[in-house]
Amino acid sequence: MPPSVTRRAFLASGAGTAAALAATAPAAAASAPPSPELRLLTSRSGVYTPAKGEAVLQFSFDFPEASVQVGPLLMGFRVQTYENAYAIDPTVTRVARDGNRTILTCDGLLWAGGQEKAPGRLVAEFMVEADGTVQWTAKAEAPHPVKSVTTVVRGLPRGEISVSGQDFTDLKDDEKVFEYPNFFHGVATPLAVLKAADGRHFALSARQTAVRTCRFFFQPGPDGYRIELIHEGEGWAKATSLATPPWRVGPAADYATAAAPHFAHVEKTYGIPPLATRPDMPAWMREVDLVLSIHGAHWTGYIFNDYARILEILRWAATRIDPKRVMVFLPAWDGRYYWNYPLYQPDPRMGGAEGFKRLVAQAQKLGFRIVPMFGTNSANTVWEEFKLFADATTERVDGDSFDLNWVDWDNDRSGEGWMPFMNLGVESWRRWLGARISATITQFGVDGYFLDIAGAAINNTKADMHEGTRLLVQDLAQRHPGIPPVGEMLYDAQMAFIPMSHVTRYALAPAAYDGHVRSYQHLSRPAPGRGSTGVHEAGFGTYKPEIPPHQRAIPTITVVDDTFDKERAAMADYIKQAKAWGEARRK
Repeated sequence: MPPSVTRRAFLASGAGTAAALAATAPAAAASAPPSPELRLLTSRSGVYTPAKGEAVLQFSFDFPEASVQVGPLLMGFRVQTYENAYAIDPTVTRVARDGNRTILTCDGLLWAGGQEKAPGRLVAEFMVEADGTVQWTAKAEAPHPVKSVTTVVRGLPRGEISVSGQDFTDLKDDEKVFEYPNFFHGVATPLAVLKAADGRHFALSARQTAVRTCRFFFQPGPDGYRIELIHEGEGWAKATSLATPPWRVGPAADYATAAAPHFAHVEKTYGIPPLATRPDMPAWMREVDLVLSIHGAHWTGYIFNDYARILEILRWAATRIDPKRVMVFLPAWDGRYYWNYPLYQPDPRMGGAEGFKRLVAQAQKLGFRIVPMFGTNSANTVWEEFKLFADATTERVDGDSFDLNWVDWDNDRSGEGWMPFMNLGVESWRRWLGARISATITQFGVDGYFLDIAGAAINNTKADMHEGTRLLVQDLAQRHPGIPPVGEMLYDAQMAFIPMSHVTRYALAPAAYDGHVRSYQHLSRPAPGRGSTGVHEAGFGTYKPEIPPHQRAIPTITVVDDTFDKERAAMADYIKQAKAWGEARRK
């Protein structure tokens, strides 16, 4: 080692990795030399140490990262089991090339940061297309169940990042992780697009054929990104081998060119029907120009609008717009928001079963369509009925419980923890929720049902949440033909069986969303006046009175306790705008 270079800098450069392995692992020194096709990099090669911006949790040493050049990219791998993290052993790795095809075969793994050897295997197969796009799959095998397989990609420049069709953002010097599917951060499809300063675009995508957790990690350095593309296996089907779906990284002239092949794959793979012909969207849903989001009871029991009051509001609204153009969305129609989940019965304080039945019947007589809210994955443990589906709580892949505990309902400045996150993949919960939705449709004749937090799919130890959601919708369609579901913040595959979404996706590729589903604005959209978000936990915000002509989502107005009394003029103005928006849309 040159005396003027520190050991850390030497290792981080990649040049000293072989020497480090020899010094720390005598067994490795006796092995065959690494393939000349490999570059002996580490996890710190080419990145800032320490990070110049926000950093994520990571190893505090240089983890081996032997990499192979494939087309314009430098590719390495890491294998995560449920008990450790492993590098490929460069002394038992060989690289074979045949034209545009490259196969990397590794017959041993390293652990303890390269200090120890372990049995295991990783095979990666790469294809390089004419434009430089690299597509590959990797399969890892180990003595322990494999949790995930990471591909490390180097060779892409710094730039702005768009994830899942969202607007480009400059990460600056921050390290960022994006996980699919992610309900909260809008990661609704496994696609990232990098836009370099010189205008070049690069698409990074997972060509999945089933909804599975994957992550994109961008780690900046002075010359480009070190990128991790991580595929996580099903937590309910642990196995000692794990194969990734095809990953693709390649250049494109612009965003549309970069994204189009990915969205075409998604539409074909999941059978997402075009909006114009999808059979699960009834005619009335196609005609909606306005959503009235009329809030019921808050978690505390505070009633914004009871059933009689809602009917009064609808009778007035019918004088301002054709009710056939209006969907009435009812958050917390069943009393205390979330607390009463999953009983789904009309609240006596709001008018009881007779009051709710009268509301639905009279509203439909006017021409309105009624869609009440149900929690896809929410159940309060205080209810006696909870024991009937207690086996359907959610534990993440590592076994830690996943609870719906991020909301501070009682304002003690700490989230409540009495509600586990429920798993529709487990039959007991799917059966219960389906029965409650079905009973509401049968007893009260509602026109659709809203699935709260439908777009959350958590990799877990018990069952496939995505498949469970699909089966729930399929069963209800068989029981109640023509009664559609509405989902919240859908991810890509859900568009195959849910025709309407609460909020839009894909800002940079609107046709990939709007060409398949209709959407409307979130229930927490501030109401006219003081900007109350109603039953939602967000408190107050700023009401936006104008509907932009280019707005994608169906205009939605939130109606809380004082909206009808004090802000009727604002309601009337917004309804007038919604009518104009709808007329322009149909031209």
